[in-house]
Amino acid sequence: LAKIIDKLMAGRFNLLLVTLCCVCLIFSDLASAQLKQNYYATTCPNVEKIVRGVVNTKFKQTFVTVPATLRLFFHDCFVQGCDASVMIQSTGSNKAEKDHPDNLSLAGDGFDTVIKAKAAVDAVPSCKNKVSCADILTMATRDVIALSGGPSYAVELGRLDGLSSTAASVNGKLPKPTFNLNQLNSMFAANGLTQTDMIALSAAHTLGFSHCDKFANRIYNFSKQFPVDPTLDKTYATQLQSMCPRNVDPRIAIDMDPNTPRTFDNVYFKNLQQGKGLFTSDEVLFTDTRSKPTVNTWAKDSTAFRNAFAAAMNKLGRVGVKTGKNGNIRVDCSAFN
Repeated sequence: LAKIIDKLMAGRFNLLLVTLCCVCLIFSDLASAQLKQNYYATTCPNVEKIVRGVVNTKFKQTFVTVPATLRLFFHDCFVQGCDASVMIQSTGSNKAEKDHPDNLSLAGDGFDTVIKAKAAVDAVPSCKNKVSCADILTMATRDVIALSGGPSYAVELGRLDGLSSTAASVNGKLPKPTFNLNQLNSMFAANGLTQTDMIALSAAHTLGFSHCDKFANRIYNFSKQFPVDPTLDKTYATQLQSMCPRNVDPRIAIDMDPNTPRTFDNVYFKNLQQGKGLFTSDEVLFTDTRSKPTVNTWAKDSTAFRNAFAAAMNKLGRVGVKTGKNGNIRVDCSAFN
C-alpha cells in the first residue's frame, strides 16, 4: 500500500485520489475477510455434504464433470471475481460473460453440476435461498479435484452472487495459450496471485482436454525458421499432428496431459521437463529460468505441489468477493433475481 501511495504522490495526484485508493483496498480486504470455513454452520450445516453428493453422482456419469467444473471456476474468478457471473444466460438486452468467445469452449457439464447442486441444496427447507451459486461452484470445484486424485482442502465460504455479467467484461481478463511468463505473471498478479500461485494453478492442465486450434500454431506455423515449436518434444509433436491434422474439425479435442489425463497429479510438471506441455503458456514454465526451479521441485515432490495448489486455490477463491449490496443469493444461478 505504501508503494502505491508513493507512486501516486510522485505523480502529483491529489490527496483525494490517494484516499480513494486506500479506501478501495480496505474494502477489498474486508470483502475477502468475510469468507470463513463453516460459514453456513447455522443456516445450512450440511451444505458441503449435499454438494459433494451431487458432484459424486455427476462424476460417475461423466469424467468431463471434473475439468469442466474446475475451468468454470477459473473463468469465473478471473472476470469480476468469484461471483458466479459466468453462469448468467444472455438475454435480448444483455450479452453475458458465457457468450464471450473466450468462454464458448466451457463445457456444459460444469454449469450442470452447479445447477444440480443448487437444486439439491434448495430442496432442504432450512437451506432454501441461503447458499450462493458462487459458493456452490467453489465447493464443487474442491470436490472434483479430490475425486480425480487431487488434494481435498477446507473451503472458505460466504460469497454473494454478482449483479452484473457482460461479455465485454471478459476482454483481456483470461490467459491465452500463447502467453509468455511476463504476461502470465502480470495477469495473475492483477488477481493478487504470485508466480508460485500461477505455476501451481497452471497444473490444472493435468486434467481435461483442449481443442486443436488452441495449439495448432505450435505444430504447423510456429515461425519462418521453425514450423514446429522447437521446445516441443519431436515425438510428441508428431503425435499432435496425427491427432490434429491441418483443417481438422474444430470440435476435435485431445487430452492436455498425454500420460495421466484423468488423474490430478504432478505428472504435468514431468511432462514440461520432457517438452510435452501442450500450450506455449505451459512449456514456458520450464523453458524460462525464473519458473524452471519450481517446475523441477514439484516434478519430484508431489506433496509440496499439492499443498501449493490448495493454498493457491484458496487465494483464487478470495478474488473479487461480493458482499453487502454488491451481491445477493440468486434463486436461479443462470439468471439475476
